Amino acid sequence: MGLQRKYYTNLSVFGRKILRKIFGPTKEANGIRRIKTNVEFNELIKHRNIINYVKAQRLNWFGHTNRTPETSTVKRINKWKPFTGRPAGRPKSRWDDGVRMI
Repeated sequence: MGLQRKYYTNLSVFGRKILRKIFGPTKEANGIRRIKTNVEFNELIKHRNIINYVKAQRLNWFGHTNRTPETSTVKRINKWKPFTGRPAGRPKSRWDDGVRMI
């Protein structure tokens, strides 16, 4: 669970960094420029965040692949099971695991 939290934290930080570049600094009445606060960004983007967008896009893609015919390459790869077992230790997270956690 900690790794997923770190991923989402890094994604949020990156999203704010991009927003700062897009919207730029705020010019005060006395001519001084300052960086916008997170509260100002929330008002600008109407409280939408990148994490919810990524989760929605994952669910959208999951539904899209489930509606495709069984002969589709994407669906066959998604349902493929390897012949060998997974290595010892903590299993690596798969894309499908991330969708199921949503």
